[in-house]
Amino acid sequence: MSAQEAGAGPPAPEPDPADEGDARQPAGTDESAQEEPDQRQNAWSARRDLVNHSPWNVTGGVVGSDHHGISGGHFTGSVHLGSKTEVVHQYQFGGASASHSSGEVPATTLERLSARFVTGGDAAFDALAERLRAERFLVLTGGPFTGRRTAALMLLHRLGATPVRALDRETRPGELAGRIDTGGHLLCDPLTRRDRPLREAHLLAARERLAEKDAYLVVTVGPTAALEDITPAAWRPPAPAAVLEAHLRAETDEETVRQLLALPPVTGFLARSHQLREAAAYAPVLARYAAGEVDERRIEEFSQAALESQVQEWFEQDEESLHLRDKAFLVALAAFDGGPYALTAELSDLLYALLQKTENPSRAPEVPVFGTHVGKRLQLARARRYEEEEHTEWGPVRQLKARYEDDRAAPVLLREVWTGHPSARPALIAWLRRLAGDGRPLVRTRAAAAVAVLAYADLPSAMALVIEPWATADRFRHRLVAVNALALAHLIGAPNVPRILDAWCESDDQRLCWVAIRTHGLTGPARPVETLAALRAAARHQDAQKDPDALLTAELAESVELLLLSPAGDRVLAELVRTMHDDRSVLDLAVRGFVRACDHTEDDERYGRPLVLHWYARAATGHGPAAHHIAALWRTALGDRAHTGHARDVLHRWVLAAEREPSVEWELAALLPALVTTASEHQRLDHLLRTAAGEDGAPPPPVAGRLLTVLPRPSA
Repeated sequence: MSAQEAGAGPPAPEPDPADEGDARQPAGTDESAQEEPDQRQNAWSARRDLVNHSPWNVTGGVVGSDHHGISGGHFTGSVHLGSKTEVVHQYQFGGASASHSSGEVPATTLERLSARFVTGGDAAFDALAERLRAERFLVLTGGPFTGRRTAALMLLHRLGATPVRALDRETRPGELAGRIDTGGHLLCDPLTRRDRPLREAHLLAARERLAEKDAYLVVTVGPTAALEDITPAAWRPPAPAAVLEAHLRAETDEETVRQLLALPPVTGFLARSHQLREAAAYAPVLARYAAGEVDERRIEEFSQAALESQVQEWFEQDEESLHLRDKAFLVALAAFDGGPYALTAELSDLLYALLQKTENPSRAPEVPVFGTHVGKRLQLARARRYEEEEHTEWGPVRQLKARYEDDRAAPVLLREVWTGHPSARPALIAWLRRLAGDGRPLVRTRAAAAVAVLAYADLPSAMALVIEPWATADRFRHRLVAVNALALAHLIGAPNVPRILDAWCESDDQRLCWVAIRTHGLTGPARPVETLAALRAAARHQDAQKDPDALLTAELAESVELLLLSPAGDRVLAELVRTMHDDRSVLDLAVRGFVRACDHTEDDERYGRPLVLHWYARAATGHGPAAHHIAALWRTALGDRAHTGHARDVLHRWVLAAEREPSVEWELAALLPALVTTASEHQRLDHLLRTAAGEDGAPPPPVAGRLLTVLPRPSA
């Protein structure tokens, strides 16, 4: 390993993520995994990828910035997993079975629906009724749980077509005419296939029978129904707020309705894009709350319960209702929520193939190349698409993205699949391992985030089946995903992560030790004193070895570097200065990490404002102790034979930055006097400024001469 990698010289150029693996290879193939070079990504670059690609807006940063770090234990947004055993079974949301039952619909049901039905406030419903009256049949299309069945019943009710009979959805299209009798008929989501579509000829034959019996027929279909020569009428559902209000009016008086709709839990519920069936089910709970029969907790937890019920319903449905490929997409979207749609679709098909292998190991997986519709697929998933910039190694790129309408859906879904369907674990684990070996930082980061949610829900299983195998892998790429998974798990509140890291820091397995040290740099801002104590212990352990591990020594310095450039920087700085003279290994750890931190600039620009220099200027202006600590570490670094070369190189780069930016010159002019307390320190800085070459070997820049004038001349 080079001196630079070991922390004794300037940080090596960050490896281009594109060089870490050929992203053009099919994601996750064993061949690509074996051929891709495996390089250690430095901690600063890895943290930048983690922040850029995490599904959560992680807060914290670099000495007052919000761009470079994770603030231990705090993040923007929430990870809501809920409590499915306590909540979800207390409510009934109306599942798919209600739409598929057959037989006569009771008149009382029709009257009850009529009293609560919302047409949408325009003439669209009236137009549908007139079309049904004229043609005798109507094919009504819409997304799942948008009120299509209720709308169909109300259309028949509007025309006075009684009694209303619900036909079995397994009725073949050619059998429709033979099922017609007097009154109204409803066929919900008939089982059609591409080789057995619902054709116009079937409906024309049924219309003759309908006319004979003075009857009417409404067929409801979903977005993916197989139709031939039929132009369905689109059902435009009302807003959930209108449905909730209508149902409340049927339960209580106007004043109570107004008060209930103004409650924070209710406004929060309506802001979540809930389905109409969920809004309808909420009304009786609110009415019971108004009557004093249930407490406020029940109306607060209803929204989460509705979400959990939907997620459970997705994975309880059979293949006829929800295909395995669609279920794989739901899982992939949970992992890549808010990510590029094309990437999500690509990797969902990889999961689909692995799930097929689990279901039938003897059969080769089959993944259709075409046949999916983006809009219909997202509608089924209760998700939306939008355009947004995505961070890439080539800069921001505008991409088409997809995310769940409810920001709580992704973690709830991952929890449900992991804990509620253990037979899916082998495929899910294999899929996550493929993602961890992918050449794209976004893919690896999302794999880590998904595992963090699994660890939050079930730490022992996630550790044993996923995180520990990654942490003990020989490839740096897999170990880094383990680092990110542990860091994010700690961030969202998974238990015992610090205990795991402390134990691994003392492990004889150098791979576990590497993972722990790297993770400490990410989670340490939440407990800086304890983290630095663990890093010092690891440094002493390495120093005591006959042949110290240069890789771990480098990791220790890089973790200190990250901790310094974190929201806990002031505390870290004070702790480094307090302990750096305890012994040689601790001094080396502190100085290496400090000088590495000094080499970073705003936005990682080559001649940007140095972050630590700006930190010093702010601290000096406010007479904060950080200014004295920064100066003390600089004097130690410049005066130590093992570190002076690296420190001089960094200070030289600060001089070049000062030549380009006046504010940097002013800040450097404020720092330099604090670095001179002895004649030798003056001589060292005087020589550096007089001999500092300009760019490309040019003579010393003019700013070097100006900075010479601020150096004090201490007495001998």
